[in-house]
Amino acid sequence: MVAGLQVVNTHDDVVDANTNQAVLKHLLARRSVSANSLLEPGPNASELDNMLTAAARVPDHKKLAPWRFIVFEGDARARFGETLASIFTADEPEVSHARLEMERNRFTRAPLVVAVIARHTPHPAAPEWEQTLSAGAVCLNLLHAAAALGYAGNWITEWCAYNSNVYYALGLAENERVAGFVYIGTAKDKPAERERPDLAAIVTRWTGA
Repeated sequence: MVAGLQVVNTHDDVVDANTNQAVLKHLLARRSVSANSLLEPGPNASELDNMLTAAARVPDHKKLAPWRFIVFEGDARARFGETLASIFTADEPEVSHARLEMERNRFTRAPLVVAVIARHTPHPAAPEWEQTLSAGAVCLNLLHAAAALGYAGNWITEWCAYNSNVYYALGLAENERVAGFVYIGTAKDKPAERERPDLAAIVTRWTGA
């Protein structure tokens, strides 16, 4: 924060320096947690509403809302697991029992799974790529919101994010696809830090031709 500079939010309230530092600290330390390491408890209904509200607060050129959510919680996770197992069996008739069990339990790895659905609305001023990027921002915002409420999460895709039969089971329209499945719960253990890119390797400064 620059000395003497007041940072204001959308309601023109002054955001104090401690708040700014807490946000920056979170961004610098953000870490995903494996879906297999997400335990109960998960967020309650009010917390989930807050998470989804925050997730949808992303850049959205032309206000198209090129994304939506499908929530899997409670018994719905296991029921959708049965659907995944059936789809996988149809594609791989020789599938092993162990793999089928994995598919049945795929969505029960965490207390809550949110499918973020990217949807493209043709618009001359908002290319499809921009709309897709907006959906990706939703996924990341959802992780930030979960962390802010004391939970952990993992944004992943896996085979079911690219399968047409899964899309049919989800009721997706032709202009929709899965941007990711965001698993949310309580972290079993604090995740270890991972290697991050060296800024010197990824940052250049344009100085002209």
